[in-house]
Amino acid sequence: MKIAFVYDAVYPWVKGGAEMRIHELGKRLSARGYEVHIFGVKWWEGKDTLEYEGMTLHGVCKAQDLYVNGRRSISEAIIFAVKLFPELRKESFDLIDVSVFPYFSCFTVKAVSVLKKTQSVFTWHEVWNDYWYEYLGRSGLFGKLVEKAVSKISGNNIAVSGWTKNRLKALGVPEEKITVIPNGIDLKRISGIELKGIRRSEEKHPEDLESKKYDIIFAGRLIKEKNVDLLIKAVAVLKADFPQIRCCIVGDGPEKAGLVELAENTEVYGNIEFAGFQEYWILIEKIKASKVLVLPSSREGFGMVVIEAFACGVPVVTVRAKYNAAQGLVENGVDGLVVEPEDREIAKAIKKIIRRSSDYRKISEAAFRRAKDYNWEEIVEKIISVYKGYTRKS
Repeated sequence: MKIAFVYDAVYPWVKGGAEMRIHELGKRLSARGYEVHIFGVKWWEGKDTLEYEGMTLHGVCKAQDLYVNGRRSISEAIIFAVKLFPELRKESFDLIDVSVFPYFSCFTVKAVSVLKKTQSVFTWHEVWNDYWYEYLGRSGLFGKLVEKAVSKISGNNIAVSGWTKNRLKALGVPEEKITVIPNGIDLKRISGIELKGIRRSEEKHPEDLESKKYDIIFAGRLIKEKNVDLLIKAVAVLKADFPQIRCCIVGDGPEKAGLVELAENTEVYGNIEFAGFQEYWILIEKIKASKVLVLPSSREGFGMVVIEAFACGVPVVTVRAKYNAAQGLVENGVDGLVVEPEDREIAKAIKKIIRRSSDYRKISEAAFRRAKDYNWEEIVEKIISVYKGYTRKS
């Protein structure tokens, strides 16, 4: 089977949940003998097309800013969609899997699939619906209409969570046209990453709080919806009881300068390490060296970092928010806590976890058990079965 994935952002040049999903599925499909192509923005130097970890990457247009004034660039999405058409049409595929956001490329894929008589599948990482008004104000009507139009032309749909599936059904997509295939993790790889400077024979159990370098870790793009400002304010609240509290913020983005300024103004800059984007193994090292991961996002299509934290035996604090699918991954009070999106509530939850040393082993073990449900090796077998079902329709 010859498969094409379409998404403007390409891992490892751009690091995020959707990019990671395509990369992990692609390399595993390739290892099983499938021919895998990825069409995205050309983030790399040199030739437009290159071989990478068994896959063929196609750079359909030159690199551009994904975010402008803190929001996803509409012009970038349109340029990518336009440039994609001739490149995607050059070759024939058995199936084209397009990540829905940022939408315009879906129309390109649909057109090519009709012209080439190829099956297409739309992968929904999230569904915004009325959130468009929060994101763009009155102009959000345009985004909402585009999303609705995409849902009408998608005959085959994959949702990354049951949460996203329900929101897709609310758009009017029939349940029988939606299959849930979650994001996953490489449990073997994560378990093999050792803490820097500590040999495996000396490594502490993940529930040993005294061995942790950080009290708190956050990992993700520094954009408004991630609400990292709430985390910084929570650190300021906690500092009264924990003067030496340590927080690591892994990631970068348009909000970084404002977050650094906030940390300085709340007098916790010395307690926070702004680590920037990191190689994956370093990220996992840092998660393993942390007591709790905090994800205060108001919008998450899945929240892969939650599962990565669980695989490290690290509990998670996330928030109750209408568009935050990550709260569906956390069993409140078992492997983490789900609280209101307020700095003092987040601080209270963090304090509850890092102070409960007697219960930390139980929470840590529950988190690790939950991670086993998201092994990539099992997920790739499911997606192969689903892809074969789609291609039989041809």
